[in-house]
Amino acid sequence: KMVPLEQLHLSHVLQAVSALESIVLRSFGPEGGQVLFTRDTGQVMVSRSGKRILTALHLDHPLARMVVRCVWKHSTITGDGSKTFVLLLASLLRIIHATATKDPHMFQPHNSTEASEAATARHLADRLLEFALTELDKLIVLNVLPHGFRVSLENFTAKTQHDLSCQTLLVSFFRTRLGYAYCDFFRNLFCELLSHWKVKDDRPSFSMQFLNNSFLALHTQVSGVPVSCSRLIEGQVIHRDFATPCPQVRKQPLKGDVLELRCGDKVTEDRGIVHFSSWTEKSVESIIATLQSFGVSVLLCALKQSSAVLAAATQAGMCLVECVSEEEISLFTQLSGVTPISDCRRIHPEHIATLTFCKPLLLGAHRRISSIVIYCTTFCLVICAPSEGQADQHACAFQDAFRMLLTALEPVRKTQTALEETIPSKKCTSLHADNKCVTETGCVISAGGTFEFLLHHALHQYGHSCSVSVNLLEKALLSVPRQIYSHNLKHFLQAQTRVVALIPKQPHALSANFIHTEGPLGDGKLLDLGLESVSCKYQLVLAVLQCLTNLLRINMVLRTHAVLHTESHDSLNAHSESSEGEDED
Repeated sequence: KMVPLEQLHLSHVLQAVSALESIVLRSFGPEGGQVLFTRDTGQVMVSRSGKRILTALHLDHPLARMVVRCVWKHSTITGDGSKTFVLLLASLLRIIHATATKDPHMFQPHNSTEASEAATARHLADRLLEFALTELDKLIVLNVLPHGFRVSLENFTAKTQHDLSCQTLLVSFFRTRLGYAYCDFFRNLFCELLSHWKVKDDRPSFSMQFLNNSFLALHTQVSGVPVSCSRLIEGQVIHRDFATPCPQVRKQPLKGDVLELRCGDKVTEDRGIVHFSSWTEKSVESIIATLQSFGVSVLLCALKQSSAVLAAATQAGMCLVECVSEEEISLFTQLSGVTPISDCRRIHPEHIATLTFCKPLLLGAHRRISSIVIYCTTFCLVICAPSEGQADQHACAFQDAFRMLLTALEPVRKTQTALEETIPSKKCTSLHADNKCVTETGCVISAGGTFEFLLHHALHQYGHSCSVSVNLLEKALLSVPRQIYSHNLKHFLQAQTRVVALIPKQPHALSANFIHTEGPLGDGKLLDLGLESVSCKYQLVLAVLQCLTNLLRINMVLRTHAVLHTESHDSLNAHSESSEGEDED
């Protein structure tokens, strides 16, 4: 039997992306609401996050799944821009479709009109990506950065009053993800967490990168409690309870050991889950005696232990915590500097950490364990919400804020030499041919379409000396602010006019005029939508153009009846908010 083939046309790509656009538009912009999903289990998910909304969908069309995967990858790195990603991609496809339909033989004639349209669309997308990789960053430096200003991590972690721009950047981010009610609250909690984890004599970005990488072990979600109960608590929270009686609260420090008993060369799969079960009682007592000789009173175990081990630990007065997650053990070893031991007969001092305290902690309806290493001040985040879905939404927004700041505050280093090696420029004239870093670190600009208006104006001035593909991006960029001000077209025109009018003025004129305006439009003022990162916007445009190029290179779909497992597909399903995985064709 022949495997069914599906011929893809440009209109099919546009239809798939437009369907995704219609979903994310419901929560886009300051007037956007939240999207409610009902799972098969009866659970309800309410979210404004574009990534959460898109990954919760059960998508049948492979093109739609491909777009969602591109959005997920981009948002996982930058933490922001998923809805704008789909909106800009759909706008580009519409303009390319209209251009290719109007003049299908623009570059090279083909036998059929559909083939000519597809070839024209691919050529336009390739030229547009080439321009973005070689010229777009310089265009942003010359025409966008002068109207923004820099922020740094010191502004977030300073003990004095935080810088207004840093506060506004975070508030703007949390407002788009969580709404107006809790944006100030989580902004303050975020800054407090950063200030506690600031590492002396090290780059501030190191602390933020550590918090982002360890966020799963550094936060605890509690449902059934008001959001206002979210707070920082001292110590590392272990999301397990004591398997043996917990220690009495003592003033002197405790000593703890980490047992990482995993399946290895000496442990078969059948024996892995209860490694001690095959040991004799004498061996267990010998190990416990060795631990006692080192003064160990707390054991953190990666796997579930046998009743013989629990009984021996209880008799020796040791507190044992079993089934500790890999992330929590990894964080504990990083903070304490100890090495997990897989063979308890070979315990040395480097396997033992000194703790300031180790005590039970009641959070909501569950009891956890709070411990702290004596040489490292540790603070964990407790995120509270009335429901599990809401707590998870707040936690995702918190981690995405780390990703957004890391993208915003780190330079995007692109030299002319490296770019020429990637893709040589053939038609467009380079703005300047130096080998320096062209993107300034930590530049932010007023939100509400300012970036799109400025880049649109720059492309309009620049497009006369380059190909028609530049005009496509110029037109598509306006779709973002047009949607922001979709409630009133007059407001959109006022905003665009005001930005263009302020361009010839001194640097930072746009920020000074936008950041302090509030309420509805009046007297030519814009909505106060806060700040956004120029670097995140730049990365967004590049990601959209790369996705566009990949989409238009597909001209046929081969449908199979086998489930295809790929690394990227598995990762997407692991982060999807849906209770079931995506169905493969």
